[in-house]
Amino acid sequence: MNISFSLTTHQIREKTKFVTRRNGWKKAKKGQVLNACVKCMGLKKGEKIEEICKIRLIHVRREKLNQMTYFPIYGRLECVAEGFPHLTPEKFVEMYCKHMNVNPEDEVTRLQFEYVED
Repeated sequence: MNISFSLTTHQIREKTKFVTRRNGWKKAKKGQVLNACVKCMGLKKGEKIEEICKIRLIHVRREKLNQMTYFPIYGRLECVAEGFPHLTPEKFVEMYCKHMNVNPEDEVTRLQFEYVED
């Protein structure tokens, strides 16, 4: 199964990202191995999926997006784990809502992962 990291390709290539939040992904399971790709959907004719690496889910849970802003220490740690150490929790939530068309109160799936060596 593929998972897109079009906005965080650099962080995945550099292996500085260990958490991602997703709309949906309710069937994701701990232990599942995924192909991290630059882009998986919306490919133009002739474009191919560019795989970056493989990742293994080590923790999966649903939580409200704005939990990051309610608990500032948790939020700062999550910004770092998401590959955005320069963002505040508020700015991360704002960015996520803008790009993913959700509200801060919405539940998302938090996927924590490790990189799988070939």
